[in-house]
Amino acid sequence: MPSRTTPARAAKKAASPSPHDVEPAPVVLLTGSEDHLADRALTALLSRLRERDPSFERTDVAAAGYQKGQLATWTSPSLFGEQSLVLVEGVDAATDAFVEDVLEYLAAPAEHVVLVLRHRGGNRARKVLDAGRAAPGAVEVPCQPLKRDQEKVDLLLGDARRARRRIDVEAARALVAALGGDLGELSAGLDQLLNDTEGTVTEADVHRYHSGRREATGFEVADAAIAGDAGRALALVRHAEATGVPPVVVVAALASRLRQLAKVAATRGRGADVARDLGMAPWLVDKVRREVQGMSAERMAEAILAVAAADHAVKGGGLDGAFALERAVQVTAAARER
Repeated sequence: MPSRTTPARAAKKAASPSPHDVEPAPVVLLTGSEDHLADRALTALLSRLRERDPSFERTDVAAAGYQKGQLATWTSPSLFGEQSLVLVEGVDAATDAFVEDVLEYLAAPAEHVVLVLRHRGGNRARKVLDAGRAAPGAVEVPCQPLKRDQEKVDLLLGDARRARRRIDVEAARALVAALGGDLGELSAGLDQLLNDTEGTVTEADVHRYHSGRREATGFEVADAAIAGDAGRALALVRHAEATGVPPVVVVAALASRLRQLAKVAATRGRGADVARDLGMAPWLVDKVRREVQGMSAERMAEAILAVAAADHAVKGGGLDGAFALERAVQVTAAARER
């Protein structure tokens, strides 16, 4: 029985370049909910188009408000035959008229047009994705959120290389810890460091520029407490209070770090296996294992209970949230000191 080409098989035919290496193609699919990666892909695509034809025409439209026949107008040849780019935003919210017209268009895409289809996910207009993937010369750029810290670290390392600079791995990890998961904010933070420093970006550079952030302050308190440095941890708590950092942020950082310790302490096996099971980066598992050494289960439990009491207090359940937070810090630090 002859085999048939299913949409799933057709999807495999589409190339999957990184967002930084997108070349002009008749159809470019930007799929996934991470807008920062989609913006990177579009920037790379526009740069390459400008290299080929600085006078190319760009049209930005929304699929949600599409009316029948508009696609033919957007993709019609120009008077002088220049190449053009048509960016269709919100394909995941497209009208039925757009789906009908674009399916017809994708059967034979125009050579002079780069049609970029932005689909953030969901089942709406899935037919468009299947047809786009099967279109001649189609390119799909996955733009899914980066969920693991290691993926964000790798992104920063790659960004530094593209800028012909270098950032230490520990510095990249510190930047992720300080700025969190927003890729746009991470990229902006790295750009600042590259602009304001020379040579290799170090962990000290990251702390110098970002130690005033709420997230960084909270985790600095947690790191000092878990290291057994009660004096530094308490000083950081009071600095956080003086600079307007809400106590709940500091408590959340303490709780997060203690959860890491408890999870890793309860596991056995190689770091890579534990990392996979817990959804943590291997380097983080190794770091937490070193921190767990010298902390008994009883001391860790005392710290967890103290942090839980502080969490209750700073959220209005206790008489003195500041006292409860300082006690949680002391108990956590004492878990290693005793």
